[in-house]
Amino acid sequence: MVGPGRPQFVLFGSSIVQFSYTAEGWGAILTDIYSRKADVFVRGYSGWNSRRALQVLHKIFPMEAAVQPSLVIVYFGGNDSMRPHPSGLGPHVPLPEYIENMRKIATHLKSLSEKTRIIFLTAPPVNEAMIHEFTGNKFDEYGRTNEACQRYSKALIVMCHEMDIKVVDLWTAIQGCDDWLTACFTDGIHLSTEGSKIVVQEILTVLKEADWEPSLHWKSVPTEFAEDSPYDLVGPDGKTTINVSETNFHWENEWD
Repeated sequence: MVGPGRPQFVLFGSSIVQFSYTAEGWGAILTDIYSRKADVFVRGYSGWNSRRALQVLHKIFPMEAAVQPSLVIVYFGGNDSMRPHPSGLGPHVPLPEYIENMRKIATHLKSLSEKTRIIFLTAPPVNEAMIHEFTGNKFDEYGRTNEACQRYSKALIVMCHEMDIKVVDLWTAIQGCDDWLTACFTDGIHLSTEGSKIVVQEILTVLKEADWEPSLHWKSVPTEFAEDSPYDLVGPDGKTTINVSETNFHWENEWD
C-alpha cells in the first residue's frame, strides 16, 4: 500500500470490466479522470457469470479489510443471459437466480461500510450480426441475443430500485447512440471507445446527481497535493507560479 490514502474505487465484473482498459476503455478513462483523486482497482473476470462472482465475493471484498472501498461498480448479466446448454454446463443462469445472485452481491457490498457506495451496470445491448461475423456459427444456438440482454437488464433495474441502489441502464444508454450497432462494439459484445465513453458519462451522471456525503464526483473529490508551490511552472509575469494540479489536459472539457 502506498500513501497517502485515497478513496478506493473497485470495478467488479466479467469481461466488460476485464477489458475496460483496452482501446481507451471506460476503466482507463475513469482512472485518468480520477488521477490524483482516487485509486481504481479492476477485478474483471472474462466469461464469468453471477454464480462465479458469488464464489469469490468474500475474497475480493473481505469484511475484515482495514480499508473498505468508497465505490464499487458491478457488472454481471451478459453471460448469465446466454441461452442454456442442454448439458447444464456453461454460463447461463436463469433470470430468477440471476436476480437473487445480484441481490446477494448487493447485500454483501452494503455491509462493508456505511460509506461504501454501489453502482450496478445492466447488460448492454449486443450486435448479433457482428457477433456472428467474429465467431462464426459455433455459438449461435447457445449464444447471446439482444432480447435476452433486455430482459436481464430490466429485471436488474427493478431489483436495484427495490434495494435503493444506483443503476445505469446500459441497454438503453448505448442504443441512444445513432450508429450504436457499428460504433459501440469491437466484436458485437465488448465495447469500443465510443461505447466506453457512454458508460463513463452515465457513471459520472450518477455520481454528480447522487446525494452522497462525501460526493464522489470527480470535480468534488480533493486533488492530492494540490497546494501552491514555488516549484510550479512560472507564470507570464515571471514572478508567480501557476498551479496545474487541477488540470486534466485530455478530459477537462469533455466530462461534467
